[in-house]
Amino acid sequence: MTGFSRIAGKTTVSMIAATALAAVTMSTAVSATTHDAAATPKKQPPLPVGTCVNLGNTLEPEQEGSWGGAPATKQDMERIAAAGFDTIRIPVRWHNKSQSTPPYTVDPGWMNRVQQIVDWALKADLNVILNSHHFDPIHDDPLGVADWHGGVWQQIAQRFAGYPEDSLWFELENEPHNVFDHSNLISTLTPALEAVRALHPTRAVIIGGENWSGIASLETLPLPDDANIHATFHYYDPFQYTHQGASWTAPDMPPAGRTFPTHADAAKLANDVLAVEAFIDRTGKTPFMGEVGAYDLHIPLEDRAAYHRTITDAFAPTGIGMCVWAYSNTFPFFDRKSGEWLPGMRESLGLEVED
Repeated sequence: MTGFSRIAGKTTVSMIAATALAAVTMSTAVSATTHDAAATPKKQPPLPVGTCVNLGNTLEPEQEGSWGGAPATKQDMERIAAAGFDTIRIPVRWHNKSQSTPPYTVDPGWMNRVQQIVDWALKADLNVILNSHHFDPIHDDPLGVADWHGGVWQQIAQRFAGYPEDSLWFELENEPHNVFDHSNLISTLTPALEAVRALHPTRAVIIGGENWSGIASLETLPLPDDANIHATFHYYDPFQYTHQGASWTAPDMPPAGRTFPTHADAAKLANDVLAVEAFIDRTGKTPFMGEVGAYDLHIPLEDRAAYHRTITDAFAPTGIGMCVWAYSNTFPFFDRKSGEWLPGMRESLGLEVED
């Protein structure tokens, strides 16, 4: 029995999800018919993220590849593009590579290395999402660190001035959490946004919400009045399934053995799809899923593929792009030891795979 039917009896994922979605849709039908069309904002073109993969555990550890990953290569970018991915998201740690006081100088060698990888990706015809990831102090003292964070982004903006706007996009900060929340999100990110806009007035800039940018953050996500701001959210639901046995979640580490999907999982997934549709309807902006994945320690490969296929199929009607976590380390799609893509994983995203 495959991962598509690891639930009671022989009920399949698609049957459960369809039933749940129908029930949720019926429950919202009345409110939908009373929607005031005049209040609907003008729709803005979505960011063409398409099918995307994160270069995880590479540039966001304290040192490149130090979390069991490996230094990125030009061949990695070419392989990702050849596999059919449209976009690569490059998480980068900047706070330990920059001075915490003015002028907040970023280590030149680090900036050169980041630029090298971005250049490789663009040359491979990939779109690139370049972000700030694990800028740890900002989550404990958002406003106190805002100028430092903005000073770093000023240097990033300078380095990538003149790069194509249709394929290089900036994500100001990954997963706001702790005391970095919606009450101070815009104020905290303003120095960074102003630094970017001084040199890149129309480049796509990406903002995610509080509580690790979970899907619930879309309900109250504040966004600047800027037509080139794009919203993102992350999807690791249900967390008890996707992070079972993940040591970094201690002391509340989900125990191994959780299966997916239960009837409750399918119902929540259906509601989450409606939440994305509601955000689009309310704001005129189409968000994208910046991270999604399931940890491989205790979840069999076929079940991980089934999870991705379920999530991909569920959100496909919304038209959002999705960035899976990750390329080759922790939640991997590519196996560096064998030099091969893991069976079934690309297919779960709808990518065509040659025999």
